[in-house]
Amino acid sequence: MFKRLHIQLTLLCTVVSSLILIIMSFACLSFQEAKSQERYFSEFQANVNMLINYLESQSVISHNWLTQFHQDSHFEMDILDNGNKLAFTNLKPIPSKEALFELVRETARNEYLIFEESITPQSILSSHAEFETTYQNTPYYAAVVMLPKNGGVLNIAILHSLEELQQITSVQRLFFAAADIAGIILLAVFFWLFTWRMILPLIENRKKQTEFIASASHELRSPLTVMLSALSAMKHASPTDAERFSQTIALEGKRMSRLIDDMLALSSADSAHFTVRKSAVELDTLLLSAYEKFEALAKDKNISLKINLPDESVPPCQCDKERIEQVLSILLDNALSYTPIGGAIRLSLQAQADKFTLRVADNGIGIPDTEKKAIFDRFYRCDKSHKDKEHFGLGLCIAWEIVHMHKGKLWVEDTPGGGATFVMVLR
Repeated sequence: MFKRLHIQLTLLCTVVSSLILIIMSFACLSFQEAKSQERYFSEFQANVNMLINYLESQSVISHNWLTQFHQDSHFEMDILDNGNKLAFTNLKPIPSKEALFELVRETARNEYLIFEESITPQSILSSHAEFETTYQNTPYYAAVVMLPKNGGVLNIAILHSLEELQQITSVQRLFFAAADIAGIILLAVFFWLFTWRMILPLIENRKKQTEFIASASHELRSPLTVMLSALSAMKHASPTDAERFSQTIALEGKRMSRLIDDMLALSSADSAHFTVRKSAVELDTLLLSAYEKFEALAKDKNISLKINLPDESVPPCQCDKERIEQVLSILLDNALSYTPIGGAIRLSLQAQADKFTLRVADNGIGIPDTEKKAIFDRFYRCDKSHKDKEHFGLGLCIAWEIVHMHKGKLWVEDTPGGGATFVMVLR
């Protein structure tokens, strides 16, 4: 399922990004080509105006000047002086272009009203038109100039091939196409890696969900099996044994109730319904209350329970009193379960300018470094044999969720001399 999702997300992201890339490239290329054509046409018009200015200012047409102008501008020109063709070396049109020059003059006459009859002996100003035309699939810039000269008229047809511009445009298009292809390939690789990183948390959550369901089913099945067995045995048991079986059912029912309560608490945290109502709480008083609550239980187990509070007054902490009490109860209950007879548990509080640090330290069996992070996972227990039926591996996970929702931190470290110390930091 996740492999298919990975492929689909990669394809979707690549296709969408590629379309955007292609559209942007097309827009940039179109803009650049339009600017190039505009620049080329402006240069063409400037050269035409230069030719007109020269011919208007000269009484005699210089062959050398026209030859140099032809080399600089790459113009092809056909000049008629009162209907007679002027033939200069290197300027004489190729015979195959004669029809093109006639087409250009005809276009100027019909579309721009540029023709010899419009020039009279009294005319002073020249008339001309520049435009684009196509001949045999080759584009040209064309111009027709009617220039009054010595009582007559110079009829000048000019052509400038756009093959060079076409070549430049083709190279640009190939460059953009290659860049787009390379970009699409890089996008595909990027999205393949990126979507996989996005899916990894889903895979991990799915794995944890599966493990959670399996662990919950196992934990629920165990007391349920005991209860069903006790009920079955009660049918044929004596009154004394039936009472014992009844107590067993009650104990296992309470155990199931605690497990369900823990699971509901985690479900509320997952669905963001785990409410935290903050108020000003005196943590030293809260810690002292937790100490008094567990003092008798610690004494029954022959475990020394001590508390260290700051000598100076502790400012109030903005937190949920009931939730932090729940965290302390979880940590103390956990410490009492894993501290041997004759051991010691110490509660302590440190207050600084911007944070409060609470510690629950024991000198019990301790927690290996490889398991220090895993103990906050759901249903995780250092006791792999699950001999301890009082703990389901959810308490520390609930404590971590509560501290996390307070924007605090909870971790475990080694107690000097052996044991585990749980450190909770609130701000």
